[in-house]
Formats: sequence, structure tokens, C-alpha cells
Amino acid sequence: MSYFQGLILGIVQGLTEFIPVSSSGHLILARQFFGSVSAGDLSVDAVLQLATVLAVLVYFWKDLWQLFVSFLRLLGRKEVVEKEKTLLYSIIIGTIPAVIFGLFLESKMETIFRNAHLVAYALIAGSALMYFAEKYAEQNRDLTTKKGFVVGLFQCLALVPGVSRSGATISGGLLQGLTRSDATRFSFLLSFPIIFGSGMKKLLGLVKTGEFHTLGFPLLLSFFTAFVVGLISIHYLIKYLKTHSLNVFVVYRIILAIAIIVVL
Repeated sequence: MSYFQGLILGIVQGLTEFIPVSSSGHLILARQFFGSVSAGDLSVDAVLQLATVLAVLVYFWKDLWQLFVSFLRLLGRKEVVEKEKTLLYSIIIGTIPAVIFGLFLESKMETIFRNAHLVAYALIAGSALMYFAEKYAEQNRDLTTKKGFVVGLFQCLALVPGVSRSGATISGGLLQGLTRSDATRFSFLLSFPIIFGSGMKKLLGLVKTGEFHTLGFPLLLSFFTAFVVGLISIHYLIKYLKTHSLNVFVVYRIILAIAIIVVL
């Protein structure tokens, strides 16, 4: 990986991890463009996801700290605000499905799923989900543990490149009756455990095999770029979705999918 490729991959990851267009799908397409597809791509992608989960940690540090304090209070059998307890349990329970399906599908994610045409079809399927959620969601209910688990099931769809983790979980939240603002916030907080766990696992694998040293500074540049761009993306997506729907992303995804099918 060259410095230029590292810079571009970092920008792509930081920009597309949070807006509902699929970061994994765009990283696959970027590598197709560079002609640099390799067996270690999934590990590099997971390390770049660590950069964006670090952006989530920085941006939502107050929320995550409060959740951590609530967790410690629960362990000590102390009183916790009901809303914080519900959010904490929802994140824990909502993470379980993605962990199970991620381990089960890991081998396919490294082979069969790394396909540009699959990305195109997943972009279209994800667009249909987002459009349906925007059209029929009531957006008048509060988060519950059960709703958190259902949104966690939607997160599993993002294991297929092109679906989009944020698109699937925000849509899942909308279909569970959450407001767009609450669904977006929960989507980001729910992404933290699974992305952090997956990224650390792959990073340790790269260090163990010596690939991290081989990739060196281009990977570090990519990591830093993804972190900075990710912070900016979180801020403006939250601001945008307060007053706008997901429809602009639906249109973009469909145009991109058609372009992939025609060109590739």
C-alpha cells in the first residue's frame, strides 16, 4: 500500500463509515480502482474501522463515560437512572447477534463477500430498506431493550459489504418507532463494541504475522486520516439527519449500484 492509497482509503473509511452508504463496500471499490486487491484487505479494513471507532469514542465520550459509570454502579448493585440502564442493556444485547453472525460468516467475509457485484446488489437492497423505513416509520416511541435487540439484528445485515452498518441500524431504529435523531445516536453507540472488538482482533493478527510492520507508515497515515474524517462525518451527519431524511443516500446508493453493474 502506497502513501497515496493509504490517504485515499483513510478518507473513504472516515467518510463512509457513518453516512449510510457502506464503508466496506466503498473500500472494496477503491481497491478495485487501484488494482490492489489482496488477501490481507479485510484485516486492514478492520484496523481502519478502529480509527473510526476512536472517532465515536471522542465524539460521544460523555455518553460512553456515563454508560461505563452506570455499568459499574449496576455491578455494585447501586441505583441507576432507568433511561441509562435501558440504553446500556440495549447496547449489550444488541451487540450479541453481530458477534455470533460475524464469527460464523468470517471465512465468507474474507472471500465470497469481497465482490464488487455483490456490493452493487447489497447497495440496492439497503436502499430499499432505508426507503421503507423512512416511509412507514412512526418515530414516536422510546428505546427499550427489546427494540435494542431488534436493531442489533439489523446490524448483522452490515456484514454484507454494501448494506451499510449505519443505514441498517438507523433503519432498524426507525422501524422500531425511534425518532431519526434517537435512532442515529443509538446506531453510533451500538457500533462501538463490535467495531472495536473486530478491529482489535485483526490488529493483533497483523502484529503477530508481521504484516503491520510491513504496511508501516502508509497504514498509520490511513488510520489518522480515517479518524479525522470520521469525526467530521459524525458531526455533520447528526446535524443533517435532524432535519432531513435518508432519501438522498438512497438515491446515491442506487446510482452507484447501477454504475458498478454497468462498468464492472
